[in-house]
Amino acid sequence: MKIGFDAKRAFLNASGLGNYSRNTLNALLKYFPENNYTLFTPEIKKELFSNYKQFDIISPDSSLSKLFKSLWRSFAVSRQLKKYNLDIFHGLSNELPDGIHKSGVPAVVTIHDLIFMRFPQFYKSIDRRIYYQKVKYACNSAKKIIAISQQTKDDIIEYFKIDPEKIEVIYQSVSPRFYERQECEHLVSKYNLPNNFILSVGTIEQRKNQLSILKAIYSEQIKNTVIYVGKPTLYSAELLKFITENKMELQVKFLNDISEKDLAGLYQLASLSVYISVFEGFGLPVIESLASGCPVITSNVSCLPETAGGAAILCDPENIMEIGAKIKLLLEDDSFRNEMIQKGTERAKLFHPEKYSQNLISLYSDIL
Repeated sequence: MKIGFDAKRAFLNASGLGNYSRNTLNALLKYFPENNYTLFTPEIKKELFSNYKQFDIISPDSSLSKLFKSLWRSFAVSRQLKKYNLDIFHGLSNELPDGIHKSGVPAVVTIHDLIFMRFPQFYKSIDRRIYYQKVKYACNSAKKIIAISQQTKDDIIEYFKIDPEKIEVIYQSVSPRFYERQECEHLVSKYNLPNNFILSVGTIEQRKNQLSILKAIYSEQIKNTVIYVGKPTLYSAELLKFITENKMELQVKFLNDISEKDLAGLYQLASLSVYISVFEGFGLPVIESLASGCPVITSNVSCLPETAGGAAILCDPENIMEIGAKIKLLLEDDSFRNEMIQKGTERAKLFHPEKYSQNLISLYSDIL
């Protein structure tokens, strides 16, 4: 098969959609190397996607298209698909190029979440309108829609009235690095890590609810250091205010822009991880944690119980006392902690890149 991809996020996004895109492309290349994979991207940044030369890359080649890269991605790509004799095209991040329904090339789109519709208060009005139009067009134009969770599938049906038969739930994979034991000792000095710490991974934003972790730790008088790994936003100021008011400066550390290898090592060194977002399309850090042998506490809302599959400790993301009590339980009960690690290791096998790539190839083959 000759498969094309909208690969913008693989080159330009360090986390989230970028991780999904890179994990998808690398898994397909490793386990199904007999296919041809053509990546369409408005820009090439090798810092995030170092092995991109193993793929066929198509990017703007004229002065005009280089000047208007976003327009090239949205409107020009569809006209080029026949030129490259593609059998199928896959939009990896919630959208498809305009006009693809007239290209003659069957399309697949991955929809990650519809948070902009469920929680409009987190988005600017203009952004919501753009997202709505892009997702609506992609869902209507695609031959098949991949939802990364049952929660996302349900939302697509509810908000866009799409036939359920058109939507396939395929859980995303995590990088194979999280399944491998890392050399971690150097990370202790590199990041000045304490012996026992709690890890929280994800963009520092209101929806991900990181302030509640601090409140729970303070309320339960837990002395372990908390390490946040994620891009800061305006919400970070709320965490810093709480830290200052409660004299927790020596107990909290913020890290950002670290390598995937170092992140895998941090999971393996951590006593536990906490991911208590109020809503997610999937919750990738939950599986990263489980694959790394790090027990995880996550929310009992949205798709997170589905993602965890009984291998994580669930709690109400708004219940500070419950969050604190479950952190203490994992820190103090070694037998229970080991039980959760074992469950997590088994659960994580379902998200291995090999299984994920098999599911994708099966879907592509069915369409063709």
